[in-house]
Amino acid sequence: MSLYQPPLFTALRHTLREGYSLGALRGDLAAGLTVGIIAIPLAMALAIAVGVPPQHGLYTVLVAAPLIALTGGSRFNISGPTAAFVVILLPITQQFGVGGLLLCTLMAGVILIAMGLAKMGKLIQFIPYPVTLGFTAGIGIVIATLQVKDLLGLNLAHPPQNYVEQLQLLANALPTAHLGDTLVALVCLAILIVWPRFVPRVPGHLVALAAGALLGLLLEGMNIPVATLGERFSYELNGVSHPGIPPFLPDFAWPWQLPGPDDQPLQLSFELFRQLLAPAFAVAMLGAIESLLCAVVADGMAGTRHDPNAELLGQGIGNLVAPLFGGITATAAIARSAANVRAGAFSPIAAIIHAGVVLLAMLLLAPLFSYLPMAALAALLLMVAWNMSEARHVAHTLHIAPRNDVFVLLACLVLTVLFDMVLAVGIGLLLAAGLFIKRMSDLTDTAPIPKHFHEALRELPEQVLAYAIRGPLFFGAAEKALSVLRRFNPEVKVVIVEMSAVPLLDMTALAALENLLHDYHRQGVGLVLVGTSPRVRLKLRRAGVHREAGRLAYVQTLEQAQVKALRWLEPNEAQANNEHIQAR
Repeated sequence: MSLYQPPLFTALRHTLREGYSLGALRGDLAAGLTVGIIAIPLAMALAIAVGVPPQHGLYTVLVAAPLIALTGGSRFNISGPTAAFVVILLPITQQFGVGGLLLCTLMAGVILIAMGLAKMGKLIQFIPYPVTLGFTAGIGIVIATLQVKDLLGLNLAHPPQNYVEQLQLLANALPTAHLGDTLVALVCLAILIVWPRFVPRVPGHLVALAAGALLGLLLEGMNIPVATLGERFSYELNGVSHPGIPPFLPDFAWPWQLPGPDDQPLQLSFELFRQLLAPAFAVAMLGAIESLLCAVVADGMAGTRHDPNAELLGQGIGNLVAPLFGGITATAAIARSAANVRAGAFSPIAAIIHAGVVLLAMLLLAPLFSYLPMAALAALLLMVAWNMSEARHVAHTLHIAPRNDVFVLLACLVLTVLFDMVLAVGIGLLLAAGLFIKRMSDLTDTAPIPKHFHEALRELPEQVLAYAIRGPLFFGAAEKALSVLRRFNPEVKVVIVEMSAVPLLDMTALAALENLLHDYHRQGVGLVLVGTSPRVRLKLRRAGVHREAGRLAYVQTLEQAQVKALRWLEPNEAQANNEHIQAR
């Protein structure tokens, strides 16, 4: 008996088995350089969006991205901070601080590893499309709203507790808008929208951020203040405070040694783990959904196949190790992975090179990052939110989708915006499951078989009725389908039920069928089941529903059912004749 081997390094082994040539290396170098340049500002902006200093986003890329690429199951996934996590991670940071966020990420990594070892990678197929589209669109709306503060340079009275309060605070703070931040945001947005249409080969966000930084310096020279990353964030080195992000590698530290909500180290306790368990499950589930969807998209573009269980395992390892070096939650990013494929990537080595590009930028260009305007980073995230929301696709889906799917999509979207994504996905799945059960139950019906339908039925006497059941017999449809078999005259002595169109039955159906048999037995009615599949027949026998003369029979055809019914009627007819003679 061989021991189970975890699917580690699956994507790397498969690509190397194909042969790694010089051309493949050139493709990985070009793709890694392209995606690395894209990842630098996004990693910082997304870290800021979840409430932590920007360097934590870079640390995530440095540690999690190469680990996931090496150990995972997708050749082209590029992992790092993603916009989808903002709505989950920001409340965690606000409640538990940086240390709590990193501890939650570590716990999510353990859950993802367990999911990979349990071979749960295929579960992504059971999440309905309206649920996914609804919560991603809702996340896009929330992220866009979060950027309004920095886009306009607003001064909020206090941090909002929910989305409605956030809208109220933004509306009240509009008079505090700063001209400099607004001008920078408008210029950056214009470049982000227009540039890709004319110069698609050069990443538009780099041009936008460079233009935003130059405009910010120009406005500062004109005494028009513009909030920058260096003013908002700083780090200490040898007791001296410096603006911006540190130009050196992160140190190892246990998450509970980092500041909590009160800027003091976390107090590790069972209660803290209990409070973080639900958010950790939410982070793990969203990470699994996002990474596996990303792998599917990349496979569609490149014509390859990924190993979903290996990808979950790799994502878990990356999220387990990254928090130990200051990294926040990581998962595969669809936009960066798609750019990786388009740039000519061949193997997971492209993701490792992309992390190296981020490392060089952090070590060499960290002082320049201090001049990035917060409004420019907010404009970048606003475009990310717009692309993530897929507004045109949502509108098209609302126009063509069935009414039930539209209801699920809108419910997930509204709940994500007004409450949180965890509640939205949970209720969305319940709604989708309930509507699916309703649809399936509508497909199951029981109807009388007309005597002219088959030659064997024409010779049956009035004491025999024939029915046909079509569709699965499960808890949503069993009682409705079997209740029809109870409606007949007392003179009926045999009921024939054609079941060749019943693919399955569950425990509820078995219980309902047993109750029906008991009722028939009391009334002296026999039941003949026709055309039951081997699977259905095996379940009935395991449940103790066995053949019994005059009470239950299994046959394959209606001709056999006719013979069985007439044979069961003979004793009844003889008894009726005797009673008639005695009465005379």
